[in-house]
Amino acid sequence: MSDPVRSVALHALRAVSEQDAYVNLVLPAMLDEHHIEGRDAAFATELVHGTLRRQGTYDAIIDHVASKGVRSIDPPVLDALRLGAHQLLNMRVPAHAAVSETVDVVRREIGHKPVAFTNALLRKIGQKDLDGWLAIVTEGLEGDEARAIRASHPLWIVQALREALGGHAAQIDKLLAADNLPPRVTLVARPGLSTPEQLPGTPGKLSPYARILDEGGDPGAIAEVRDGRAGVQDEGSQLVAIALAEAAVDGQDARWLDLCAGPGGKAALLGALAAGRGATLVANEMQEHRAELVRHGVRRLGNVEVTVFDGREGPWEPGSFDRVLVDAPCTGLGALRRRPESRWRRKPSDLDGLVPLQEALLTRALELVRPGGVVAYATCSPHVRETTRVVEAVTGGRDDVVVESTHQWWPHIDGTDAMFCAVLRRH
Repeated sequence: MSDPVRSVALHALRAVSEQDAYVNLVLPAMLDEHHIEGRDAAFATELVHGTLRRQGTYDAIIDHVASKGVRSIDPPVLDALRLGAHQLLNMRVPAHAAVSETVDVVRREIGHKPVAFTNALLRKIGQKDLDGWLAIVTEGLEGDEARAIRASHPLWIVQALREALGGHAAQIDKLLAADNLPPRVTLVARPGLSTPEQLPGTPGKLSPYARILDEGGDPGAIAEVRDGRAGVQDEGSQLVAIALAEAAVDGQDARWLDLCAGPGGKAALLGALAAGRGATLVANEMQEHRAELVRHGVRRLGNVEVTVFDGREGPWEPGSFDRVLVDAPCTGLGALRRRPESRWRRKPSDLDGLVPLQEALLTRALELVRPGGVVAYATCSPHVRETTRVVEAVTGGRDDVVVESTHQWWPHIDGTDAMFCAVLRRH
């Protein structure tokens, strides 16, 4: 019997593995194409997102049961084994169904040759529960090495997150556990266009504009979201925009800049806050297709101009803005619960290209803000090379810039993405 849900799940995993696809983009399109809705769509989403989140743990288990190790397995078969392992160890799917349905998907989508192999390995995996397997695959390991397998994070990310926690390093296990939980959908009411009370859900924990949807809530069904008076935005991102808007400035407060505005969530909130004070916002984005997303997000705001320039080289006069936001390109290690594939895609060497860019953008922002104005530097990453060290590198030796405050929000403490923000004042 055909099982379109598991077939779509396997195709989505293959797209992520083979084409570097983003699961939040590719899976909804596949579900629409195959007319999969409701509970079946929710099941497929859990299959794919859950498998990607726990991939490191499952690979350690598959490596143990496969005689030639996990690296010897053809990639499509390995994705199917991960899919089966997730059903066996983390979902309420009966073991016989998890094995037989996964084997059928392999036969149908990959071919007959790996069927017996897949069947044999899944039956071995199904002989123990998750705790039983974790005891086996972490035997002899300690500290971060064992933690990386148990919590399904690459070792270098575990070490980076523990360093970023600093004085809260004992909370690393809670942070890793929070990364493995799907985030609830959070809405933002854009001031002047809607109020939180007009939106469904419960009030946010930290942002006065936030509403959190109940599980299963569909933001596309909300009129305020459809017409741009509200949006979908994590509270951490809302807090960055609020931190910039609430910082005191000396003198006029009329011209704001979002230097890296795509895809436009923070620009829309900033634009709404600016409109309430009679200020304008330049929302700049380097890439045209992302600038189009910004235009869509701010379409209800007449005080926002969208521009397309490299933020380091745009044609603005030095000292011509009162407030500047630098939401810098980063590794995204603060949004691992939201982008489950990114933890396996990112590499430590990515930082070597990102950090100089982050420093250049912050330097440019400080050039563009006038004396007495403020700059907010933000990353959706808590990695210290992208956060405090960038700020230190740019401001060190300058006597015209003061770091007024730094903020680091966490999934396990605040319920937000792990968003960093530093507010700097130029004298």
